[in-house]
Amino acid sequence: MRKNIDIDNVTLTKLKILSVFENSSVKALMEEAVSFFVDYKEKERVASLSEEEKEDLGLLLLMQQANREDTVDKEEIMNILNN
Repeated sequence: MRKNIDIDNVTLTKLKILSVFENSSVKALMEEAVSFFVDYKEKERVASLSEEEKEDLGLLLLMQQANREDTVDKEEIMNILNN
């Protein structure tokens, strides 16, 4: 996806200098910076969750991975619950 953003000249100059040191393009450097920032914010958000919220999030992620086409007989569920 292509997006145009406005960057002030000082920041753009710094990006160009960093891209030379990193042997990378300005675009690649900006993409890496944005990815790093998003990852950092996600980790920060998860760290601030309570234990109950973390458990809820974990359950939600597991539920999203579940195969909805898999079915289980009622008897099998009852046998598991009885054990």
